[in-house]
Amino acid sequence: MGQGPVIALSGGVGGAKLALGLSHLDLGDDLLVVANVGDDFEHLGLTICPDLDTVTYTLAGLSDQSKGWGRADEGWRFMAALEQLGGQSWFNLGDSDLALHTLRTGALSEGESLTAVTQAITRKLGIEARIVPMSDDPVRTMVQTTDGPLAFQHYFVRDRCEPVVTGFDFDGIAGAQPQVDFMVALSDPELQAIVITPSNPFVSIDPILELPGVRSAIDAAPAPVVAVSPIVAGLAIKGPAAKMMMELGMPSTALAVAEHYGDLLDGFVLDHGDQDQADAVAALGIRPLVTKTVMESLDDRVNLAREVLALAGELGT
Repeated sequence: MGQGPVIALSGGVGGAKLALGLSHLDLGDDLLVVANVGDDFEHLGLTICPDLDTVTYTLAGLSDQSKGWGRADEGWRFMAALEQLGGQSWFNLGDSDLALHTLRTGALSEGESLTAVTQAITRKLGIEARIVPMSDDPVRTMVQTTDGPLAFQHYFVRDRCEPVVTGFDFDGIAGAQPQVDFMVALSDPELQAIVITPSNPFVSIDPILELPGVRSAIDAAPAPVVAVSPIVAGLAIKGPAAKMMMELGMPSTALAVAEHYGDLLDGFVLDHGDQDQADAVAALGIRPLVTKTVMESLDDRVNLAREVLALAGELGT
């Protein structure tokens, strides 16, 4: 395995699992995890950053393994009291989780950047990898549906992904600047790999890729781009990606994900259950790798991360 930075583009649960695997490969602070902030929103006077926090809790060993989000051993007395008082209780905020949101909201109100707040939090939690937001500027994903436009968390949590999706908009993206460390790493001559984690292509990865200058910087980067499919045997391991694909008129297949990313990719990782699509991926000019992508254990996460970087190493020679 080569030396030098590795960039991982991540959404929430699936991306955080692979990021955890990468963090066990002795990369230290050469691992830069760029988290989607399109899911962020203001709720109960607090700035909530679901993907950023899922990655943070996962790499800190604090995540709830059964839920896949939030902190382990969480309490819910705040939510119970809020509901009793008639407050908005559709989005769960755990008692311990509130500490992070309160700290961040206060720091942002005092003029600190989201990057600086995140760095302070991750250092306190003992995380060696660098976790950064995709931008310090606010970008908000709007889900276009047959019922009208919905803020992402309203679609995802409040309405449980039930509305039929017709498209996506990213409010604020035209004026948003990519996070500085992200852009610096993309131009690093020692860059090993750019990894697109198995996160939702439309609402987790596309917001990162559509930031001004990011696609061209990735195209010009000295390292190969390898994506891991979030679709296995026609289903999304977590979240609504497969449902979205069908509603957008796309087949819910790993191949369709590879086609969505297109010539951005050098390599694409499919699960054994999608081995029959490997030749079609290769026909796109993308090197396929068939392996186990369903990450049920820490060993699975580490093994997949190792295989992804090995593929990147082969592509980079």
